[in-house]
Amino acid sequence: MHKVLSLGELLLRFETYADPEISEASSGLFKMYPGGSEANVSVVLSTLEIPVSYFTAVPDHILAKNALEVLEHKGVDISKVLIQGDRIGLYFLEGYNGLTTGEVVYDRKFSSFYNIDEEYLDWDQLFEGCTWFHWSAITPSLSERWIHIMKKVLKEAKKRNLFISVDLNYRNRLWDFGIDPKEAMLELVTFCDVIMGNIWSSHLMLGTSIQEDFDRNTSKQDYYIFSEKLSLEIFTQFPQCQHIANTFRFMDHPKHNLFYGTYHTRDGNWISESYETMEVVDRIGSGDAFMGGIDLWNLSE
Repeated sequence: MHKVLSLGELLLRFETYADPEISEASSGLFKMYPGGSEANVSVVLSTLEIPVSYFTAVPDHILAKNALEVLEHKGVDISKVLIQGDRIGLYFLEGYNGLTTGEVVYDRKFSSFYNIDEEYLDWDQLFEGCTWFHWSAITPSLSERWIHIMKKVLKEAKKRNLFISVDLNYRNRLWDFGIDPKEAMLELVTFCDVIMGNIWSSHLMLGTSIQEDFDRNTSKQDYYIFSEKLSLEIFTQFPQCQHIANTFRFMDHPKHNLFYGTYHTRDGNWISESYETMEVVDRIGSGDAFMGGIDLWNLSE
């Protein structure tokens, strides 16, 4: 069976919410969870009984240890995690139970992962026992230095014939160091066999076409036709790529989700059923769950 290596920053998520039993003047409360896109994908795959290792760098303190224990309890192999540095990355989500569309504030610069010492990256140990490598666009969005590191990581993964998947997570609050995402991602994505994202992130990161007038009211059929056209662009631009998936997620109000996705290979195109809910527990990580499902589909082939 395949074993996946997922690489990315482990974060602590602080969620602000209002307690209706406390007066408005003093109702600022926090809940804390471990998070991070690549960690989320690791947990999804482990839940689906796919062996998975997770690599990150965290400091040697109780908050980081507790977060890693959560992943380990979920069945994720954390033996490759690097313990170094002084702080763990944070992000703050404003909203009750994660139901808002996401006012996020990051506090992750100069974390252990951000400042990782390349000298401690043992490529043989990192990729040992793994046949699949997963990463996301969040990692090179941290700094110009991380763009450079990801080039090395991907070259080493490809040298070892690993199958590679990427999630085109676009975080405009992170690409703040003077480099256009396309400058980095166009090269990094050349290594990938699976590309997942949406038509908007693909446009921003890979320079693919976009319909400026597409919005919430655009029909599912029109999105499907455009996704098929877009997949042809990507397959032409990235010969290594064999699988493309797009998410379509619409939120009309805090308790509403409408989800569907498309999937494309060089031999065919598919679209999922639509899934709609009026009871949202937490929409954070829904794209990571989709990514885990796409990886499972390909791992099962």
